[in-house]
Amino acid sequence: MKINLTSVFVDDQAAAKRFYTEVLGFVVKHDLPMGEHAWLTVVSPDAGDGPELLLEPSAHPAVAPYRDALRADGIPLAQFAVDDLDAEHTRMTALGVEFTMPPTDIPGGRFAIFDDTCGNLISLLQPEATD
Repeated sequence: MKINLTSVFVDDQAAAKRFYTEVLGFVVKHDLPMGEHAWLTVVSPDAGDGPELLLEPSAHPAVAPYRDALRADGIPLAQFAVDDLDAEHTRMTALGVEFTMPPTDIPGGRFAIFDDTCGNLISLLQPEATD
């Protein structure tokens, strides 16, 4: 068994597409119209056949209370791995990304949290190097 697709709820798919591709560097895999929304997925540029991230509309009434509760507690909705957290933090900050937690050492690596501008907190993790 492997993870094939996971999702983040977004307030505006067009804005999310811009942020997740132009700022985070993901690549659009699917952008298929589905009524007023789209089946919009992105993938890592290094793993085009890897897991897809669905940028899912946040229209369902259960989404707002769920995301509001997570944000209020500072809990990220998703986590992405990076090789160099400090370099990503510097790059993303220069692009105007707001971090709610700067790079911080934690057991197992380094961790930071940012606002994806689409309604979510997202964490970046640089796993501790293993020999």
